[in-house]
Amino acid sequence: MEWNAVANFIKPELLMVVAVCWVIGYILKQTPKVPDWTIIYAVTLAAIILVVLTTGLNVDSVLQAILCSAVAVYGNQLVKQTRKGNDNES
Repeated sequence: MEWNAVANFIKPELLMVVAVCWVIGYILKQTPKVPDWTIIYAVTLAAIILVVLTTGLNVDSVLQAILCSAVAVYGNQLVKQTRKGNDNES
């Protein structure tokens, strides 16, 4: 399954949560005392809180939050790896 297909499962009103997760992840990555392995957990927790506050507490909200955080992390890695690949070609 392609990531575009996964992104299509996210409700349109929650796309802002993806952007917020991306920003939270970026900020945490720049924070010196935050271990890299904790970032995905923090981003997922933030997504769950934001989605539950937006849509209410139910199974669908938690699944939507996990999808939002996954797409944010995947998008960040996609940009990072693309830059890394372009730097190696130079």
